[in-house]
Amino acid sequence: MDIEERIARAEKALQNNFAEIDRVALFNQEKVLSAFRKHEVALRHFLPSTGYGYGDEGRETIGKIYADAFGAERAIVSPALLSGTHALTVALFGVLRPGDEILFLTGEPYDTLRGVLRGEGGSLEEFGVKSDVLPLTEEGKIDYPAAKKRLKEKRYRMAYLQRSRGYELRDAFTVDEIGAACTFLREEGFTGCIFVDNCYGEFVETREPTEVGADLIVGSLIKNPGGGLAPTGGYIAGKAREIELCEKRLTAPSVGGEIGSYAFGYQLFYQGFFLAPHVVAQALKGALLIGKCMDELGFENFPKLDRPLADITRAIRFPDEKKLCDFIRSVQEVSPVDSFVRLEPWDMPGYDCKVIMAAGSFNAGASIELSADAPVRPPYTAYFQGGLTYEHCRIACKAILSRLLG
Repeated sequence: MDIEERIARAEKALQNNFAEIDRVALFNQEKVLSAFRKHEVALRHFLPSTGYGYGDEGRETIGKIYADAFGAERAIVSPALLSGTHALTVALFGVLRPGDEILFLTGEPYDTLRGVLRGEGGSLEEFGVKSDVLPLTEEGKIDYPAAKKRLKEKRYRMAYLQRSRGYELRDAFTVDEIGAACTFLREEGFTGCIFVDNCYGEFVETREPTEVGADLIVGSLIKNPGGGLAPTGGYIAGKAREIELCEKRLTAPSVGGEIGSYAFGYQLFYQGFFLAPHVVAQALKGALLIGKCMDELGFENFPKLDRPLADITRAIRFPDEKKLCDFIRSVQEVSPVDSFVRLEPWDMPGYDCKVIMAAGSFNAGASIELSADAPVRPPYTAYFQGGLTYEHCRIACKAILSRLLG
């Protein structure tokens, strides 16, 4: 069977999956459009601002649109949030105080956040904030009996849930699972902040964690909600009391969310958010196609194809470093930018081992665009995500199969 036949057969088998993705995208598109219409978005909202940014309608209105679309009371949407990790850091330092403790219900957080928790040079630990990590069960789920015991032993200020898998071999948590965790926490008497790292999960389902009990959700604009157009930035959305604290950390306690200018204008932030439900659907279809084809070649990948989707990433396990790197290099070679670059593993800041990363994107490092990365360590696992168009994902799938079947 040639490669084109393999892909066509996979597409036929995935027809029902693709139809469900389209249904979710339509629902989310209507939700986003309703937010735009409610807040009467006009050309003036795209205009740049300078200086302090007092009365910056573009900044204020994009926050209201995010809040409505995500079922939150308020939201910060800002180019001053430089990455997902930075947005998470601002929110953590905004809410937490010396002597507070965080309970991580979903295991160790993603690599770059570990230095924020307990590294040198200004970590939460150095400011007197402790973290208590609860390992997941063997099935990759929250260990509720262990969580119940911890909650009886200590008074936590924050309960932290990481929706996506990071570099772990587990499924992302669905919104239903996050909602169940929120219900559990409140039933156990937890009165603190329920905090969700929502990176890679926006618009994958018809609800966001703020609609099922989370107090704060945080993410990056060069992932799902930026729709491939936002050039930088991050968001923090949730309860008004927590957002106010985060605003004061982002700027200063005396001014909070009253200031913040952007001299380049906001059109790409608005337009990207409007397109995001469709772009996320394209990425989800591409990841499923890759997963189906890799599965038929005997490469184990996650989530299993009969599992519900909860984020845009797909983890694929390889038997050795060579095949892992071949997969990542194939993605780079079909990128619209830097397709000629020969990728090599390197010591990337924030990681404890060498990483190989394909990111031939229009916005540097944007993982809503077609990308793949992997820590170069056993078990050799590549993490594939993004794709502004399904067609691009399909072309990448053909290149990957050509190399692996070589």
